[in-house]
Amino acid sequence: MAPFPTPSEEPRDDPDAYVGLEAQQAERRAAERGWSTVRKLPPGAIITMEYRFGRLNLEVEDGRVKRAWKG
Repeated sequence: MAPFPTPSEEPRDDPDAYVGLEAQQAERRAAERGWSTVRKLPPGAIITMEYRFGRLNLEVEDGRVKRAWKG
């Protein structure tokens, strides 16, 4: 099986800029800005902590992004 291609660099985008946006709007913006994966999570979710190049994590509560971080 061939390895997954990886982009040459992550998007030059500030995850903090997503805080306060509606979840759908944040997902669209992330795709437009080149994030290969967007992971929406509820507050307090148990998640794996491996770093994934090109992934943006969004903690969503009541339809709005409360926190965002790379990996």
